[in-house]
Amino acid sequence: MICPNCGAAIADNSQFCSKCGGKSIPQIPGATAVSPAGPTYSREAQTSGKAIASLVCGIVNIFPLFIVAIILGHISLSEIKKSAGRLKGEGLAIAGLVLGYLGVVAIPFILIVAAIAIPNLLRARIAANESAAVGSLRNLITAEATYRSIHENLGFTCSLSGLASEGLINFPTDGQKSGYVFELQNCSSETPGGPVSKFLISATPFKFNQTGVRAFCADAEGIIRVDNRGSSQGCVDHGMLLQ
Repeated sequence: MICPNCGAAIADNSQFCSKCGGKSIPQIPGATAVSPAGPTYSREAQTSGKAIASLVCGIVNIFPLFIVAIILGHISLSEIKKSAGRLKGEGLAIAGLVLGYLGVVAIPFILIVAAIAIPNLLRARIAANESAAVGSLRNLITAEATYRSIHENLGFTCSLSGLASEGLINFPTDGQKSGYVFELQNCSSETPGGPVSKFLISATPFKFNQTGVRAFCADAEGIIRVDNRGSSQGCVDHGMLLQ
């Protein structure tokens, strides 16, 4: 028998320990000592937050979220394996990884589509701006004719704001419209001090090869010319008639 006080070996029938003098508890033959145990609690495994975030980023699947989905997926899988059952969500992490890698695989296809679509969209935008510029030139020619009929003593005007003040056109004050810059210039009269009988309107791309390519011009006779190099002066000097 072992002394419960000092741990020394004593005889089975001894009531006191010969070493420490403490009272011993005799053991009952065939009985097994049971040590008191406190209550045990089972802890439920928690779902990894990184696994959930990986799945969400994978579902959204836009750059750079699919990269984040891959990183969080690998981190969460590693943490789940090392948690000894405290964390769960391995399926969520794997789903996030799959979706993330699908996003990476799709990048080359997206770039190919963009390389084809963007130039086509740019050309379509340029064509639409050029068509709008020609339409605006025709409206300006008509507005000049109306202005001259209202102000016979003045003739034509060399000011876009003058046409706008009469309600004949709807133009921004800086002359920019539909990717083109419009200017009224070269106004002159046949007699000194007489009414203005000539004018020139030019329309040039605000950003060459982005908002437009060709330049356009028109005179008091209503003839519209075009310069394929985008030069207003080239249009005035040797522009071709618009077909």
